Amino acid sequence: MDINGPHSFDLLVIGGGINGAGIARDAAGRGLKVCLVEQGDLAGATSSASTKLVHGGLRYLEQFAFRLVRESLIERERLLAIAPHIIWPLRFVLPHEPGLRPRWLLRTGLWLYDHLGPRKRLPPSRSVDLTRPPHAGVLAPHLVHGFEYSDCWVDDARLVVLNARDAAERGAQIRTRTRCIGLRRAGGGWQARIAGPLGIEEISAAALVNAAGPWVDKVLAEALPGPRRAPLRLVKGSHLIMPRLYEGAHCYIFQNRDGRIVFAIPYEGDFTLIGTTDVAFSGDPAKVAISPEEAAYLCAAVSEYFATPVSPDQAVATYAGVRPLYDDAAERDSAVTRDYVLALDRGWDGRAAPLLSVFGGKITTYRRLAEHALAKLGVEARPWTASAPLPGGDIAHGDFAAFLAAQQAHYPWAAPAMLARMARAYGTRLAEVLGDAQGAQDLGQHFGGGLHAAEVIYLIRQEWARSAEDVLWRRSKLGLHLTGEEQARLAQWFARLKLDDQAISAAIQSASAR
Repeated sequence: MDINGPHSFDLLVIGGGINGAGIARDAAGRGLKVCLVEQGDLAGATSSASTKLVHGGLRYLEQFAFRLVRESLIERERLLAIAPHIIWPLRFVLPHEPGLRPRWLLRTGLWLYDHLGPRKRLPPSRSVDLTRPPHAGVLAPHLVHGFEYSDCWVDDARLVVLNARDAAERGAQIRTRTRCIGLRRAGGGWQARIAGPLGIEEISAAALVNAAGPWVDKVLAEALPGPRRAPLRLVKGSHLIMPRLYEGAHCYIFQNRDGRIVFAIPYEGDFTLIGTTDVAFSGDPAKVAISPEEAAYLCAAVSEYFATPVSPDQAVATYAGVRPLYDDAAERDSAVTRDYVLALDRGWDGRAAPLLSVFGGKITTYRRLAEHALAKLGVEARPWTASAPLPGGDIAHGDFAAFLAAQQAHYPWAAPAMLARMARAYGTRLAEVLGDAQGAQDLGQHFGGGLHAAEVIYLIRQEWARSAEDVLWRRSKLGLHLTGEEQARLAQWFARLKLDDQAISAAIQSASAR
């Protein structure tokens, strides 16, 4: 099979979520010619609807998933090192609720959590007195004892985009708003028809990765027609965004009486994020939304712990996503494994062009998943992503506070809140966004919330943003901070721009081919 033509690749990746972007990045860095196609925007589905944690999965210890927890804890350290701008430590407070898991069990679980994987950057767990500040008055008065432990926060959608950005800079073609409309094995490889801003094209690839998330079964049916059932179990997770419910940077993890846990996490400065649920899902993943029952469930769960109850009508926003889990026949949706499964098909004789389908997984383990995927495909080049910073992550010693202080000195004219947000989003690439600006007036139109035209143009040129929604809800979370009028102004700006998606895509494709 000729892979030297402009429409021929070593690897075609279907799906622009975290697993697809991670695999594309790893493969491109090993010298493979890669094309990734995504039917919508990068991180447009499950990968922007997580609880936004890089964590070991404390509750998975009860399921004896020690390998998954250990791998996740190892990856937690690695991801914190390679992306210290979009990933940072958090402390979680776990109150002991009399009548649920006993204190000795919680203490034992946290000891295991501290020691199952390396913990060089994060402090260990400890006991806390909940009758003292900052917990007194926030939590219900019957809660006296608790524990505190470490995990990390991540901007999930930006993690996807930065993986795609790095893949593109290593030669991969990243095609957003591009749907795969036909797949077949031919000539020792795969032939695909794709439809996007460049029209309908025929491309070929030696191997195919199906990382379509909730649509993984649809891609399988297209690639391998005939009676078969994909081992897919869709489970919905929903979240509420509340006005800030308490002061402080710490998070809470609450035990629920059904055996599940619910988080309350400081979010975007002015808010508290509450999540998540585990509900079987059978509808269209593109139309997933929180149900009234889920909202009531989340509020009831946290109201048992907070001194002041919360209700669904307090939420300023909600979001939901569908987890494409591997169906391990667990009776409860919350008990279905979060581990990933890589299913390789090489035809009935084991010699056909490979098709690798990705089931399950979590944001924390996406990098290891990519390594395992390429090993399963027989790629011999050595893994390289464990210590290679993501774009903007090459911050000296991973010290974000020192980096931010240096940026404040370099851009004394910038509003502190705006600069802190942008430093978090772009890391060492902040200068590419701000350019030679000597003041906010040099950044073009201001849309509100510290968002200027210069930043939007950067997101269009470098991060595949094509709409106001892309900018406000995935490249950032400024949709929570801009008024309805300000958001409309940005949408109108995009409309007036008459964004030529075809020309931009062609330019990106041309740059990737060089």
